[in-house]
This record gives sequence, C-alpha cells and structure tokens, in this order.
Amino acid sequence: MTTQTTITDEISAINQILAERIGQQKFRIWFKTSTRLTLSDDYLKVGVPNPFVGSWIENHFLGDINAAVETVTGSARKITFNIEPELSGNQRKSQLDSQAQLVQKAQNKTTRSRFNAPPQPQRPVQMTLETFVVGPTNQLAYNAAKSIISDEVSPFNPLFIHGGYGLGKTHLMQGICQMMCRLKPEANWLYVSAEDFTNQFVLALKTKKLEAFRRRYRQTDLLAIDDIHFLASKPSTQEEFLHTFNTINLAGKKVVLASDAHPKMIGQLCESLVSRFVSGMVVKIDPPDFKTRCKILAQRAEAINQQVDEKVIAYIAENIHSNVRELEGSLLKLVAYSSLCNEKLSLAVARQVLAEHISRTDPIVHISDIESAVTTFFGITPADIHSSKKDRTVSLARSFSMYLARKYTNRSFPEIGRLMGNKNHATVILACRKIENMLRNNSIANWRSPNGNRAVASKDILAKLEETIA
Repeated sequence: MTTQTTITDEISAINQILAERIGQQKFRIWFKTSTRLTLSDDYLKVGVPNPFVGSWIENHFLGDINAAVETVTGSARKITFNIEPELSGNQRKSQLDSQAQLVQKAQNKTTRSRFNAPPQPQRPVQMTLETFVVGPTNQLAYNAAKSIISDEVSPFNPLFIHGGYGLGKTHLMQGICQMMCRLKPEANWLYVSAEDFTNQFVLALKTKKLEAFRRRYRQTDLLAIDDIHFLASKPSTQEEFLHTFNTINLAGKKVVLASDAHPKMIGQLCESLVSRFVSGMVVKIDPPDFKTRCKILAQRAEAINQQVDEKVIAYIAENIHSNVRELEGSLLKLVAYSSLCNEKLSLAVARQVLAEHISRTDPIVHISDIESAVTTFFGITPADIHSSKKDRTVSLARSFSMYLARKYTNRSFPEIGRLMGNKNHATVILACRKIENMLRNNSIANWRSPNGNRAVASKDILAKLEETIA
C-alpha cells in the first residue's frame, strides 16, 4: 500500500513539474485529461487516446517529460507510449478545438522563440539495420535500404518508404544513416524531419542566410528526410526542396524519404515533387505478420532483460496486429504489471491484463490508419477531424473517416463518434448516409486547398483512400 501511494505521489509530482515547464495552458490541452502516466522500475508509460496525440506529445514534449521524471525520481527513465482508447472519453470539445488550433499554428507559422534558437544540425540516429526485424511485409524496404548504401551509385533515387504509424520507417532511415557513418566515415550525410527542413528554411529567409542553408543541404552525399508529407500545403518550401533534390540528384548523390502515404496520396503536394518521388523506388511497409511480431517481441524482451514465456509472446502476437509500437507497448504493460503486483508473467496474467485492450483492437483496420489516410489526402490533421470545425474540407474529410471506420472496423456508431472527438452517434450516422448518397450518384466532391479548389468524383476519392488503408 505504501509503495503504491509513493508511486501515485510521484506521478502527481511529475504532472506538476511538467505543467510548470510547458505552461498550464499546454498542459491542460495535451496532458490533463488526455494522458495517463504509469511509473514502474526503469519505465514511465504514457497512455494516450490515439496515435496522433501520442506522436504530437512525443515530438514536442518528450524532453520536458524526461526532465520532470528525472527531477522527481532522481534518475532517467525509458519513456514509452501506449494507446488507451478509453481516454478519448475524457477529452472535451474545447480541448479538441484547442489542439487543432495549436497544430494548425505550428504548421503554418513557427514561433519566434524557435526561430531565435539555433537550428539543430540534424536529428540523432540511434537505431541500426542490424536491430531491424525483417519479415515478408518489410523485406523489400529492408533490401532497398541496404543497397542504397552498398551501391556506389544508387539504381534508384530517391528511395521513398511509406507505411502506417509505427511500422519501422524511421528505424530504416536511421539504420541507413548509421550504416553510411560506419562504412563511409568521410561521407557527408543529413537526417532531419520535413518539419525541421521547413523551420530552417524559413529561418534562413528571415535571417538572410539562404545560401548557407542551401550549401548545407545540397552538398550532401545522403539526405534523409522523415515525414515528408509535412511539406503538404507549403508551396514555397516545396519549391525549395524540389531544387535541393534536383541538385543532389544531378550530383549522383542519394536521397531517402519517408511518409505515412504514397506520394500520389499526399494532398496539396505539387505535381513536380510527386513526379520526382515516383521516379525512384517507392516501397511500402505493411504491418508485420505473426512470425515477425513474435521476433519483435522476443527481441524487445531481451533488450529490457526480461524472461518472457514463448506462450505469452505468441498470445500478444496473435492479438495485436496493428504496429510495432503497440506490440512493444503491450509487452511493457505486462512487464510493469508483473513488477508492480509482484506476479509472475504468465499466460493467465497476460490474458487478464490485456483483455480490455485486445477487445478494442480491430484485427483488420484501425481508426488511426483511416484518419492517417484521410487527413493526408485532404491535407489536414487528425486534430481537425477531432475538433468542431465545420468548413467544407474538414467536414468532408470527417465524413469519409466515419464512413470508412464504419465499413472497415467493428466499432459501433457511438464508439466511432467518441474516438473522433466525442461526436454524437447521430453525427456519425448522418456522415455515413451522406457518403453513401455521394457514392450512389458518384457525385463530385468539392473542397478548397491552399493551391485552389479541388473537384474529384466520390468513387475516385474512396478508391484512393481504400488503396492506402488496405
């Protein structure tokens, strides 16, 4: 009882310090009712309502979380993220709207404080190709990653890797950079996100240091850019990257890109960039099969020095299909429970602890997959779908998301509404009827993008979205 009380006090203290570090407003919007912290041994697990919130917190507040944990516990902890859909019910309409506003502001305009700070040279790379678990669904991407380094002149440029959340795109990109560093230590390489590229480009324009920016990015032997879909709806940055790519390509150097979607499925991306992307090798990573999932879990258990029975690993792998992060999150949840409750990690314990999580896991398509495909196509964010925005673009995207969720998942109308921003079940029913009517007549869907108005037949939109989430 005393130990549990101590842990509860530590969680409360971590939240308090985190609120002081990032400000009460951001804490209220992203943490107060959106997360659940669990502290165990060397880990802090951050429960989040959906992949979007988890990704945003990981990208923007991980350093603050680490600092708060170290201040309270006296030592650094491994931070992991776990999807807990039941947290969606805690999010209020005003909170979801605030999230959408902050995301939009971050995409359209970087804050002054960030511009005044010197840009980071590149993102740290920690993962290697040796630790990448290879299976049938990622074999081609893995082989392409190895060949782009081993071949003096790449037979394809760029290498464009796409796939859903948590399937290993970043792992492969970092592995490529690590191998380049090891095999060719004299080579000049850069690994950044598209957001970093955008921020540094705007900073270069503001400070009149564009030539230095161009020298840095164009005089590389390997340029690796993650989340390239971030360039959508940013015409000036797209043009700059197009010239950067052309310069590197003409010099016979290499470019590796990663995205959530196929180049042709990234909304509000100029045709010139799309044509460059598909001129190289476009390879998709799909969710791992059963044997690969078992290998991933076994490797993860070994990495954290845990003896996990093969039956437990098989049970997790049979029931968690979506992505690597969710697999690892489920394993860590079991390890944390075993440690806190001083129980042996058996198959019975695994069934008990993961029962609710597995019951909410759709074996075919996840709502996060649908939201990723739809928002990438329409050039908006999942936060927009969750918000109360009702402009034509967001409304259309939300309706397609709800229709696809009803078609491809086993979620009820109320569950879909709750997971997409606590919408009423009647809203979901009306959205589904709206899309059904549009498809029946194959009516033209109109919406506005930063590049102008778009008009596409409903069946064509559906076909492209289904191709992405299939």
